Amino acid sequence: MNKKILSIAAAILTIAGGTAAVAAELPTYEANGFPVSPLQVRVLGAAHVEQKVAAPSTVASVHQAKVLSPRKVKTADVTTGAAR
Repeated sequence: MNKKILSIAAAILTIAGGTAAVAAELPTYEANGFPVSPLQVRVLGAAHVEQKVAAPSTVASVHQAKVLSPRKVKTADVTTGAAR
C-alpha cells in the first residue's frame, strides 16, 4: 500500500516538475543596453552582460492590492492635561 502511494506521489511530482520546466521562459540577456543571445555572449565574452528582468505578467487582484497597500492609521482622540 505504501509503495503504491509513494509511486503515485512520485509520478505526480515528476509531471508537475516537467510542466514547470516547460512553462518557464528562457533567460534573455543584454550588453550595454542592447539585447544579445546566449550564443553572442559565448562568442563575444560576458563582459558587461546582464540578464534582463522579466516584467510581472499578472496583475494583482483587488484583494491583493488591499493587502499589500499601506494601512491607514487611525489616531485616537487623546486629551492631554491633568486627570481629575
